[in-house]
Amino acid sequence: MLSNMSQTPLEEEIITAEVSGEFEREQVPASHLKDWKSFLGMYAGEHAAGTEFVIGPLFLTTGVSAFDLIIGLLLGNLMAVLSWRFLTAEIGTKFRYTLYYHLEKICGRKLVTLYNLANGILFCFLAGAMVTVSATAVGIPFNMEMPKLTDTYPNSATWVIIVLALGVVISIIAAKGYSMVAKAANWMSPVIVLAFIACGVVSLTKLNVSSFSDFWNIWGNGSEPFPGQIKYTFWHVFLWSWFANAAMHIGMSDLTVFRFAKKPRAGWTTAAGIYIGHYIAWIAAALLYAVYLKSPEAQGMLANGEAPTVAPGPLAYNAIGVFGIIAVILAGWTTANPTIYRAGLAFQAIIPKVSTFWVTIIAGTVATIAGLFPAFAMKLLGFVSLYGFILAPVGAIIVFEYFFGKKFGIQAFYAEKSGTKFNQAVFWAWILSFGIFYYISIQFNVFLSFVTLPAWLLCGVLYLVFSKIVQVKHNKKNL
Repeated sequence: MLSNMSQTPLEEEIITAEVSGEFEREQVPASHLKDWKSFLGMYAGEHAAGTEFVIGPLFLTTGVSAFDLIIGLLLGNLMAVLSWRFLTAEIGTKFRYTLYYHLEKICGRKLVTLYNLANGILFCFLAGAMVTVSATAVGIPFNMEMPKLTDTYPNSATWVIIVLALGVVISIIAAKGYSMVAKAANWMSPVIVLAFIACGVVSLTKLNVSSFSDFWNIWGNGSEPFPGQIKYTFWHVFLWSWFANAAMHIGMSDLTVFRFAKKPRAGWTTAAGIYIGHYIAWIAAALLYAVYLKSPEAQGMLANGEAPTVAPGPLAYNAIGVFGIIAVILAGWTTANPTIYRAGLAFQAIIPKVSTFWVTIIAGTVATIAGLFPAFAMKLLGFVSLYGFILAPVGAIIVFEYFFGKKFGIQAFYAEKSGTKFNQAVFWAWILSFGIFYYISIQFNVFLSFVTLPAWLLCGVLYLVFSKIVQVKHNKKNL
């Protein structure tokens, strides 16, 4: 994932700068700029994480065909890389501000507080899904009943105990030892990538794949989706993979990362993470599930009209044994820990008088409670779509102001220049674009990733129009 998963020395420096306030409200100085190799390592480790163990199998449950999956992922991930390179990295190296400070200059501090709240809560839910992932591995020695694909609530006392125990450990480590977490995660990333590759190779052997046509036929022309799932086509895969990290690229969250880059071309390094994690790892995880579907247990569930579980722990254990259990625990842990930490930072922006330790504990508590409910992990495809859909349009505000603001005759960084703390042009552009297309999605049962780009474009256009109106009124008052 999706994003902000395992940390490298570069990302540790970025977050340290955020916490210390060293560059939080100023441009990154030239002495702290990094070359493209630093970003290569960061993104390579960032996107092969706990989420991948869930997302890969979920693609199989949608009945997707081989062409739609393999080519859809190839092109969708390419669009994500292009978005990082020509939008996020371009603007990040131009201004060198964090996302939050950049937004504050445009929106005003009160409106940024609303954004931070949404960001923090969504981070907590994502971290909760990763606690769920690790719990499926920890539960194997205890013969714990695994959550089913359609489960929403905890299914046993054992599940509750394991999730709570993991949540407490992860939250305390995130609150007290980020430096250790960052260094440990940097070492764990290659292990996790190796585990994905091993899972893929072993699965191909168990599936008796000896040629590319055998590999292609695993998905073939597709099938009916499993109970509770929707049928995925090429466009579902293409748009979902493009916008899986929408909050980070077109949503501009990674301005905080690319403000450290010497040149915009550092944006190309995202391809390392995307094609390792969001291509190889997703397909490898899907192969794990393909092996499990041939088991008597899975066949029995399908015969009864039930969807077989996609619990990552048993899937990895079935392929590579104890190493699989360790890999799933590490992948979930290295995802949940920094995600909880970042959620804490978002909350601290709202309640600055509370220490970093306690806001992180608050975030960890919310994440742990979310982790008790398997639905966040089992419905990860839908949750990730919603996550990007809510946050991405805010990035359109920054993009449209940068590329079209001057031509449209609006004042850049209006909140800073005018002293307003709540830019209504931003608020109404965000709310209307979100509301209109979310209504369309719900009312007409439209896949949410189909409306993410239209909502983003509408938000940018509305921002320009509303800004023109607001700024003209403001100028008339001051005459």
